[in-house]
Amino acid sequence: MTHKKVAIIGGGLSGLYAAYLLEQQGITDYLLLEARETFGGRIQSFAPESSDVSFDLGPAWFWPDIQPQFAQLIMELGLESFNQYDTGNMLIERSRSEPPNEVAGFVSSLVSMRLKQGMESLIKVLRKRLKSPHIYVSKQVTMLDRQQDHVVIHYHDSHDKQPQSVTADHVLLAIPPRLVIDSIRFTPALPSELTKHWQNTATWMAPHAKYIAVYEHPFWREQGLSGSARSLAGPMVEIHDASQGSESNQAALFGFIGIPATQRKEIGELQMKAYCQQQLVRLFGEQANNLKEDVIKDWAQDGYTATQQDANDAIHSLAPLCYVEHGPWQHKLTGIASEWAVEFPGYLAGAIEAAELGVSRYLALKALAST
Repeated sequence: MTHKKVAIIGGGLSGLYAAYLLEQQGITDYLLLEARETFGGRIQSFAPESSDVSFDLGPAWFWPDIQPQFAQLIMELGLESFNQYDTGNMLIERSRSEPPNEVAGFVSSLVSMRLKQGMESLIKVLRKRLKSPHIYVSKQVTMLDRQQDHVVIHYHDSHDKQPQSVTADHVLLAIPPRLVIDSIRFTPALPSELTKHWQNTATWMAPHAKYIAVYEHPFWREQGLSGSARSLAGPMVEIHDASQGSESNQAALFGFIGIPATQRKEIGELQMKAYCQQQLVRLFGEQANNLKEDVIKDWAQDGYTATQQDANDAIHSLAPLCYVEHGPWQHKLTGIASEWAVEFPGYLAGAIEAAELGVSRYLALKALAST
């Protein structure tokens, strides 16, 4: 059976960044397993037909003033960023029977930044930097088995379900705590209190849905509007300009849908798109009917992100303990998904923070074992 020093479970931002940090330390004897068919986790994008521009279906912003470590990584990787467009007035919609009110846009002391070509460009660049040949997609981990001085990782191909296994000295869990408990069996079982804490840690993005409408040009700017709106009428409760930069011809609006996950599922995607489009016409006028394409990403229906419990649980608690303090799993597991971050849990910066802490812990344990 193949043996690796480290196994990384999950190929989202935290998993890929952990691999990047390991390679910077000269450690290439690791394995990374991602269940999805693509890397990125909750960083996903939508590219309209005949276009080289993509729009973020998941997280889109970062704030350099309060997240300097993440901003430094963006610079280090040579990625281009730009300010979120917020020039002009915003709209407030209180009911569907009344026209929206136009008010001065909020002035924030924190500048929201986005990446050219979307956040997926960060995933692509990180993946390209990695040299290890043992980085895989479509590999679903089903069980972790503690044996002697190592861990046996059982997984299968997401397509043919062919069972496979590998051993590792240490496992970095780069998927949310609740998803760990829901999708992976531990032998022997994890401590009950830790299991309960991980199970009760809500997964960021999991209950939410995002709608994106793509247009030929940002016509709302011609009306002196920023593209930002708040609504009590819905279905979208918060809307922003999603265009690629201030002069872009690749224009888009996106909004967070405020209808609960269970109701969204009952309504269905086609009808939900129609409701969202109707709302954009109410807010921005008939030109909003001239969309090129639109898409909904309902994260509550994404089995690699959300569990049944996530559908109605959006209350976020303090970061759970990322390791096992006592027993057979001590020194063998470390949680590195964004939910385990202390300062920015659930954010892109949190994924970087948690991965760095997790890799630092692994290196400290490795040094301790060699003394």
